[in-house]
Amino acid sequence: MRFRFIGAIILAALAVSATAQPNPDAATAFARARHLRHGINASEWFAQSADYSAARTDRYTDAQDIALMAHLGFDHVRLSIDANALEQSFAGASGPNADFLARLDRTVDTILANGLAVQIDLHPTDEFKQQLRGGDSGVARLTALWRKLAAHYANRDPDRVFFEILNEPEVDDAFRWAGIQAHVAAAIRQVAPRHTLIATAANYSNLHDLLKLEPLADGNVIYTFHFYEPHEFTHQGASWGVAWWNSTHNIPYPVPNLVTNISANPSAYLTANPSVSASTQSLLDEVPDLADRSDLEDYFLSGWNAQHIQALIDEAADWARAHRVALLCNEFGAYRAYADPASRATWISDTRTALESDNIGWTMWDYRGGFGVVTKQDGQPAQVDESIVKALGLSGR
Repeated sequence: MRFRFIGAIILAALAVSATAQPNPDAATAFARARHLRHGINASEWFAQSADYSAARTDRYTDAQDIALMAHLGFDHVRLSIDANALEQSFAGASGPNADFLARLDRTVDTILANGLAVQIDLHPTDEFKQQLRGGDSGVARLTALWRKLAAHYANRDPDRVFFEILNEPEVDDAFRWAGIQAHVAAAIRQVAPRHTLIATAANYSNLHDLLKLEPLADGNVIYTFHFYEPHEFTHQGASWGVAWWNSTHNIPYPVPNLVTNISANPSAYLTANPSVSASTQSLLDEVPDLADRSDLEDYFLSGWNAQHIQALIDEAADWARAHRVALLCNEFGAYRAYADPASRATWISDTRTALESDNIGWTMWDYRGGFGVVTKQDGQPAQVDESIVKALGLSGR
């Protein structure tokens, strides 16, 4: 049975690779993608937490927050959902997660009632995703969960409810992930034939992996990628990911192109701009390891600016045009704790502008978390960061 199941995954991947012609169902995906032009991630609410009790979820983000999302001008919400809590609720387990699904239903319906579309984003823990890297059990678990989840929401408006197969799969074997994704998509189709799926590439859904992805045979699919380039800026001070990010603070964006400016006339440039060398060295000194410091130095030498970001986003748009598929960037943002606010707003504006110039819808990460567009205490009204609203090109309804 094990080899038969893995063989089915491999055959599914081969079928995906053999699909060269655009599927006529893609017209539906393109039409529905118009509901996903400028959205917001509702993170750390029904996912990414150790506590999914009603006492917490009812206060973390509430109906007033959803109304505010609509008021600010967002047109959709990406709703992250923890797989373990969802499984427990489907199984009728007792305890704080027993009514998890009922509370999730109220949230989805409140989002829709506010005129917003919703991405049902299965956003499991790393432990859940580790099971997908080898063997059958993790694939069977993911497929079974999606059969239940898709059937549960199959009666919701297919024009405004989207099923995202998996957030950042963390499967580094792209061929294996293609087979898994095709297998799960087929299972969803059996119970929810009308809804549009959201699919992604292997690993962490980054741009590089998107460019290697072959679309599914199913045409009613929107493809997504995540964009946090350059991480040296967007993740400065972060306590997760690459360890040395935690050491960095106040890294500027954009940065002057030191290679171009210095090589033209090194002596004259440094004489006219003495603070450039001094401030850059001060930031580099925050990173003690020489190899890590070299990575940060590359950031300053690369001249990151709006044109640099646009060139990368253009690559994603070229991929989508080549495959004739709809494309979405459903995560982008910059960690706010240690970033200069003006630099952060500029990066968000440049990235959003680049996406829009290529007609790619976007979903900012996130509403009230560490990358948020608002600050909020549980149970209290949210405080809007107007500079980020402006950077997103939103003016409210």
